[in-house]
Amino acid sequence: MLTDWDDYRVFLTLARERSLTAAAKALNVSHPTVARRVKSLEDAIGARLFDRLPDGYVLTPAAEQLMADVQAMDDAAQAIERRSLGLSDTARGTVRISVGEHMMHFLTQHLAQLRDRLPEIEIELHVTHLMANLSRREADISIREVVPDAADLVTRRIGRFHYAVYGTPQLVGQVTGGTDADPLNGSLAYLPWIGFDEEHHYMPGQAWLRQMLGNRSPVVRANNGNSLHLAVSAGAGVTVLPCFIGDADPNLVRATPILDDVIADQWMLVHRDLRTLPRVRAMMDELARLFQMEKSVLEGVAG
Repeated sequence: MLTDWDDYRVFLTLARERSLTAAAKALNVSHPTVARRVKSLEDAIGARLFDRLPDGYVLTPAAEQLMADVQAMDDAAQAIERRSLGLSDTARGTVRISVGEHMMHFLTQHLAQLRDRLPEIEIELHVTHLMANLSRREADISIREVVPDAADLVTRRIGRFHYAVYGTPQLVGQVTGGTDADPLNGSLAYLPWIGFDEEHHYMPGQAWLRQMLGNRSPVVRANNGNSLHLAVSAGAGVTVLPCFIGDADPNLVRATPILDDVIADQWMLVHRDLRTLPRVRAMMDELARLFQMEKSVLEGVAG
């Protein structure tokens, strides 16, 4: 039986996404195309592959028997694509970098420099809290605070972010009591605090903040680091920020020294099959150089 690989690829995507609409979006095809491809595969193997339930498309027992083999086929296809890219010997093309919003803030400040040094490479920034799937080419390079347990990734620590508490001079000026060494013993702890929402409790500085507040919650909560920064810069409260962001904002001053308990190592991740691709290798080297050059700014000791 000869079956078009595209039918299997659509089947696998629908199995992951569980809806025709989401699968069509992921594949960049039309809704009817997904349905037609699935029907074509069902006709070819002579079995129904999905049950349509209220919460989405669910694999039938026949489909579950196919999944391991189809996944292996997809993994092989992805590997072939990655390795074929490595046959190029020129550092040109597009490099997609997956980052969080604070790293995006840092990189955008230096995009002109990166472009000057790598003029034949186009840069795509993919901003998300989620780990990009490098095996499926969701990104070429990812920079994260946490290293996933994945044997197919090459990792390199390229720097670290240091943090402090920041607020406007008007808010920080209200602080009484405490000491320079321990300002939180004073009234700083009772200023309005801004933090991430519960879903993002894992973000750097949030464990420290929640412990400091005890049973209280931040009076303003958001799911995006840029939102926290903008709210603090507008005087809505105080929060923990990376020093390179807080120090550069003329509206803000440090309300504490650098927080020894809040440090976020920055790891550069790349799939092992892409690490020698010239454009990816060149971008990795430039990012490492940039972090080394800006080390004192990132660690809050510049100036």
